[in-house]
Amino acid sequence: MNISQIREQFPALQQTVYGKPLVYLDNGATAQKPKQVLDVLQSMHQNFNGNVHRAVHYLSMQSTEQYDNAREAVRRFINAKSTNEVVFTSGTTASLNLLAYSFGQTYVKPNDRIVITDTEHHSNIVPWQMLCQRTGAILEIWESDDSGALDPAKLERILDRPGPVPKLLSLPHISNVLGLVNPLKEIIEVAHHYGVPVAVDGAQGIVHKQVDVQELDVDFYVFSGHKLYGPTGTGILYGKEHFLEEMVPWQGGGDMIATVSLKKGTTYADLPLKFEAGTANFIGMAGLGAAVEFMEAQDAQALEAYEAGITQKALLALQNIDGCRVYGLPGTYYGQTYEKTPLFSFSTEGAHPTDIALLLDRMGIAVRSGQLCAEPLLERYGQSAVLRASFGIYNTEEELDYFITSLQKALSMLR
Repeated sequence: MNISQIREQFPALQQTVYGKPLVYLDNGATAQKPKQVLDVLQSMHQNFNGNVHRAVHYLSMQSTEQYDNAREAVRRFINAKSTNEVVFTSGTTASLNLLAYSFGQTYVKPNDRIVITDTEHHSNIVPWQMLCQRTGAILEIWESDDSGALDPAKLERILDRPGPVPKLLSLPHISNVLGLVNPLKEIIEVAHHYGVPVAVDGAQGIVHKQVDVQELDVDFYVFSGHKLYGPTGTGILYGKEHFLEEMVPWQGGGDMIATVSLKKGTTYADLPLKFEAGTANFIGMAGLGAAVEFMEAQDAQALEAYEAGITQKALLALQNIDGCRVYGLPGTYYGQTYEKTPLFSFSTEGAHPTDIALLLDRMGIAVRSGQLCAEPLLERYGQSAVLRASFGIYNTEEELDYFITSLQKALSMLR
């Protein structure tokens, strides 16, 4: 991979912070955008700002074409069978809330069970808690071990309990704290053996792994555009068509209807528009399409190999720092290999994560500190906050070296 050529496509990386070149290591929260995306957004705002699916004038027709092309780009990127299975949302959180509401309204009754893990982002906890409060369903937790791995024997005990099987298992592809790649295919096979559909939070997974929803046989897969080098306010809910056909809409309004009558009621539009009420974020979605095309132009195998090298080097360097504990270590657990992506959450003895982050910021390095929207997982590790450095497609080994040197300097100042 030619990282220099990739970096040239990201204008935000050319700036300085407090007189230091920016080293952006908060990609797990949001990634920067390449010119390819920025140009599409500018062009849409300037030239094609016409509402989609509403009119026959030129601007609307051009905007609609860009919007529909973006949906096809996403379908191709994740290998969905049809664009009917690709629902546009405002992000992973919106996708999970849509799923929890619509799936819950359609399939979940009192005393039904929903299963999640203890490694979730809040977005894959709270919507299911709200669903259980609405319906009287029961939320069950598949607990990870200290390494962050998930024991499939525990899952089988949950799924094999007397009575009806759970209505859904929802889990992350890659935890935003641990950076470990869950063995999705094997987990999905276990769940499907018991007749349980599976939803996957792919906010981190879509960035670091090649996702083929048909090969995985996953029932639902959700992700955000802004972590995939695209615009904020964009997201995807992939769902198998037979589920989406049966599920009730979660919002009402324009574009999601077929007919509206004050006397006869309303009939809904065909998929995927049934779940896309109101004026669409058509400019953002055009930008998401450009981000997907940017990623498709990269050598996926070379990218994974490069990230593996960064991961190995960073992990070794962090573990060599006195008093540093990294959460989520790669290895073989329960007969499954857990890879680690270049996302590192860690704590250090004698220094608070926020203090370290503030010092690193003054050195030009952007990292994340706090609960990482994963309070239950941090609690199991006895932490109220951690520091996270997450690498993207444009981060270099030189930036990694500077980060490690700066971290050691910050620790020497705080201890």
